[in-house]
Amino acid sequence: MNERLSGQGIAFTIGLLAGSIATLVLASRRNYRESKRPSSDVDSSSPSLEPQPQSATARHNNNDALRRNPPAATVRLPPEIRSEMLSRNSLYFSSSSSSNSDGGMERITNSSVLVVGLGGVGSHAAHMLARAGVQYLRLVDFDQVTLSSLNRHAVATLDDVGLPKATVLCSHLRRICPDGKSLVLDPVIKMYTGDKEKDGVMLDPPEGRKWDMIIDAIDDVPTKANLIAHCAKRDIRVISCMGAGGKADPTRVHVSDLRSASRDPLATAVRQKLRSIGKKEAKENGVKITNGSGVANGGWLSCIDDDSKLAVVFSSEKVVAKLAAITDEQKEEGMHNFGAVDNMRVRVLPVLGTMPAIMGQTLAAMALCELGGKPFSPVGAERVGRNVRHKLYQHLKSREKKLEERLRLALREGSKNYTTGGVYVGPIQIDPDDVEYLMAELWKNKCALSGDRLGTVLELHRWDKSRPATPNNLVLMSIKSAQKFEKDFEEMGDGREGVDAEIRKKVEARLAMCVLDAEDVY
Repeated sequence: MNERLSGQGIAFTIGLLAGSIATLVLASRRNYRESKRPSSDVDSSSPSLEPQPQSATARHNNNDALRRNPPAATVRLPPEIRSEMLSRNSLYFSSSSSSNSDGGMERITNSSVLVVGLGGVGSHAAHMLARAGVQYLRLVDFDQVTLSSLNRHAVATLDDVGLPKATVLCSHLRRICPDGKSLVLDPVIKMYTGDKEKDGVMLDPPEGRKWDMIIDAIDDVPTKANLIAHCAKRDIRVISCMGAGGKADPTRVHVSDLRSASRDPLATAVRQKLRSIGKKEAKENGVKITNGSGVANGGWLSCIDDDSKLAVVFSSEKVVAKLAAITDEQKEEGMHNFGAVDNMRVRVLPVLGTMPAIMGQTLAAMALCELGGKPFSPVGAERVGRNVRHKLYQHLKSREKKLEERLRLALREGSKNYTTGGVYVGPIQIDPDDVEYLMAELWKNKCALSGDRLGTVLELHRWDKSRPATPNNLVLMSIKSAQKFEKDFEEMGDGREGVDAEIRKKVEARLAMCVLDAEDVY
């Protein structure tokens, strides 16, 4: 009997708690709905505050007005609502696997991002940035939604055809987050040209802010190159998308530096245009530059090889669909009479709608992870053969063995101390499988000190000689760079002392990104 009463008491308590929680939730929802209604809309003389049914025509007219003139963001979302909207992202950026777990989501919700180009790629990127909590979004595009763009645009519908892409996107994003403080939308219905007089303050950050990221989703070579050059000269982080047209294979989408973007005609054209801009400026300023543009040459053109300045999303798939043929009418009347805008391409580009969406989401993923302090290290498109990996592993093993034999004599017999004269003595602590990760993912198949790539002989060398040869202490170097590094080690006791301070900082930041198992941290 007592047990039954005890069970009834527990059930009553649970029911009471459930009822209280439900009441709080309902009250919160009611307050949220009431907060959305401006006080001026409330008429005490009205018999009802509920919206009255509208005809289909009235609804269409209202929706059309909203698309042309997005509603002002006067709503303030309750903190608990906004927090729940972003809860899954917050969990991701606060996970213990992140080296910068504290404040990751806060950095995102205080960030400012500029997106230039709101077509198939840019609309998907901007859409996801807004959903993920980015606070300030400036959205730039001169173009309008067309019937043919509905196969790839992130949010546009048939009713939006003929309206500016920037306006349509802002209207949709505002319905996701009506709070104008949590999401500031700044649409710019204007073409970016790279001409300061024409562009005005389009690329200037809002007052009191700086751009945390600029996303380039332009499909025109000259303006794309101008935007990248603008960012590189001002040390603004930029992520750029290369060609999405005529391709379909999602397994061939990569993130890399611009030079590594292979089988991409747009990437090739942009590289050439950037070099042309650099050479023209150097000539005007009386500065001599080398033919290459590697990291070792310095200057803003180093962005071509440095993915910490310019990262690009591209597909290594060979284009499988060509531009539409020129019609007889175009030939007869002249191609220049068919472009919607001067100097823009007029031939139709075949686009499978999935590819721009994938590339736009990739841009957003990279931007969010960097903003949240949890960047990932993309796998390089260039694959390294098994023989090459085996050779690197054996060379490292042999070199470390010789160093161990030379220095072990300084250790007392039976000593458990593996360090002598500040140098760790012992076996390497990687296996052949780690070599591919180090080459392709961590060092992108190029020398960390000079930027030299596959085609030159590369070797793995210990960065800090006081620590063992673990994945987070091995740096990929060309033979020339390695010889200097080891010579500096013999003469100065630390090869790092002879490395340029800026390059050393980048190398050590890269090593800090190395993925290790918990038991492998040193």
